[in-house]
Amino acid sequence: MLTLASGMSRLGTETAFDVLAKANALAAQGADMINLGIGQPDFPTPPHIVEAGIKALRDGHHGYTPANGIPPLREAVSRDLHRRHGVEIDPARIVVVPGGKVTMFFAMLMFGEPGAEIIYPDPGFPIYRSAIDFTGAKAVPLPLREENGFAFSAEELLSLITPRTRLIIINSPANPTGGVTPVEEMDKLVAGLADHPTVAIMSDEIYSCMLYDGRQHRSILTYPEMADRAIMLDGWSKTYAMTGWRAGFAVWPEALAEKATRLAINDHSCVNAATQYACIAALDGPQDAAIAMVQAFDARRRATVDALNDLPGVSCIEPGGAFYAFPNISKTGKSAKQMQNDLIEQAHVATIAGTSFGAYGEGYLRVSYANSKENILKAIDRIGDYLAG
Repeated sequence: MLTLASGMSRLGTETAFDVLAKANALAAQGADMINLGIGQPDFPTPPHIVEAGIKALRDGHHGYTPANGIPPLREAVSRDLHRRHGVEIDPARIVVVPGGKVTMFFAMLMFGEPGAEIIYPDPGFPIYRSAIDFTGAKAVPLPLREENGFAFSAEELLSLITPRTRLIIINSPANPTGGVTPVEEMDKLVAGLADHPTVAIMSDEIYSCMLYDGRQHRSILTYPEMADRAIMLDGWSKTYAMTGWRAGFAVWPEALAEKATRLAINDHSCVNAATQYACIAALDGPQDAAIAMVQAFDARRRATVDALNDLPGVSCIEPGGAFYAFPNISKTGKSAKQMQNDLIEQAHVATIAGTSFGAYGEGYLRVSYANSKENILKAIDRIGDYLAG
């Protein structure tokens, strides 16, 4: 037998892709499948962005680019961050990578090793825990509770810090819950971190453009006192329906930007050139399509929550952001994994068990409303039939 590095046995997965594969297999066999599992906008990439990518190819942008991204794109990101967050960010601190997960892995590789501790949200995006475990660091869960709207508690987070803590991960608006952390909690967290000057923080803000009911997003970039230890993760996949283009970026502390770039050189060389020009068009071009997507998600959000709350044994609070609902199914008497498996096999509805996002996800399902309102309501009707079954 081959001898693999020990870290491979600790590497997890993202269940949404496993469920997608199973749903596609059942659909290929003739099942009328409705997918509420995958976190992918069901809208096409806006045409002006597509045309920018095509033009880049026709203009001969076929070669390598700087590992941290072409200067015009990093400058466009800097302008966009100023528009959205009112901050001045040196483009030299921006590193463009093929998707959000790359920044996660880079951060874990920089800070994670045996003996170190990294705090992460639970329930939370599963790659956080997977990447932490891979490095050999101890993964310390930060519980996100329904009674808090699935926002983190700054007081509880700060209480988890020990002398071994190297990195804290936060995510708002959050996957899988749709929870949005209030500005006041962010203020408390930053104030408390003054007592822990050697602890870094990675703020996953990939859903920061998807907020509802007048909620506000407070970026970690808006706190000058965090500039030397905050990593801000963002990208194009969700806001501009560009999941398959594979483009994300991070703002790194000045001292870490070169290290992130070196990891990029070792890992993937660079993001493909045409995608980078498309990303410029996304940021600098009209925002009408992105705004319309959020408006559509908002309408679906309300319909999804109302329909879920009509199901027997199910309750669901309103998510404040992203495009996920996280209904409580504990009163049905079924575990999250059992419900996930039964729904896909018997009701032909794909959802994701809350336990795929951590132990604190037991008793919940993730339902993505990145599907048509018609399909969402049809799927929830099927869930109702299954529960009545």
